[in-house]
Amino acid sequence: MKKYCILLFGFGFLANAQIKPSIQKDEIVRIETILASDKMEGRQIFSSGIDSASTFIEKEFSKIGLEYFGDLKNYRQEFKAKGKSANNVIGILRGKSKPNEYVVFSAHYDHLGIDESNDSDKIYNGANDDASGTTAVIALAKYFKELNQNERTIIFVAFTGEEVGGYGSGFFTKSVNPEEVVAMFNIEMIGTESKWNKNSAYITGYEKSDFGTILQKNLKGTNFNFYPDPYPSEQLFYRSDNARLAAVGVPAHTISTSKMDSEANYHQLSDEISTLDLDNMTEIIKSIAISSESIINGIDTPSRVEKR
Repeated sequence: MKKYCILLFGFGFLANAQIKPSIQKDEIVRIETILASDKMEGRQIFSSGIDSASTFIEKEFSKIGLEYFGDLKNYRQEFKAKGKSANNVIGILRGKSKPNEYVVFSAHYDHLGIDESNDSDKIYNGANDDASGTTAVIALAKYFKELNQNERTIIFVAFTGEEVGGYGSGFFTKSVNPEEVVAMFNIEMIGTESKWNKNSAYITGYEKSDFGTILQKNLKGTNFNFYPDPYPSEQLFYRSDNARLAAVGVPAHTISTSKMDSEANYHQLSDEISTLDLDNMTEIIKSIAISSESIINGIDTPSRVEKR
């Protein structure tokens, strides 16, 4: 018999939700600290640092007990980009009653590498961009594996090559039938507070489907809010890994908190773990888990995005 416990949130906004398991801050800190460490050398595509990051994510997926994707023999989805070898990292939880309907949780694990011209700090750690999103994907994989209630198959994917043109998400898109993908939760830069402060995030392309409406419905009774993207001039919907699947009609959206008009550490050497609000980041990941519930369980299906 499963024991259910109350999931206590640091800010108290989901204290009445009875679910098991919980998402713990210390686990978020552990994963984020490793991904954003100097040992990962800025996680630039084609580098030894990105290979170290891939190996770490693969080990996490293995510990969780995810299955391999499609015909893969391991968690690496290998491909060529710019004539060089690269790889996404993918694991799945097979759906119970709707195994051929897919929900994707994604983030990119690559970043900008090393700046040899700098005399002091040389490493673009990418703590927010996008170790924060990759941390969320790993934590959500553990959460849903332990919960063991998903009716649809969940694909957890860490993309490479986002910073240089979306190569990883482009290759992944060609490996799935978009008609079978019912939603994509792409998670990008959630380590800092949004313009609305704590307990909030925004969804890019909010008006392009009812994805955001469904998520907010599932958070009824909490203090957490998902808002439409407040930076429309930045065209963020088309600037992250969700764009490739959205182009073929999938309700694929990015969840973020990054203040794109004033994010001081964006693409800077200063994007380090010390600049993140890890308490708030933990709450955001919890809220993503709760808000996705009806989609994961096959109750809600977001409307499709117009193809490009």
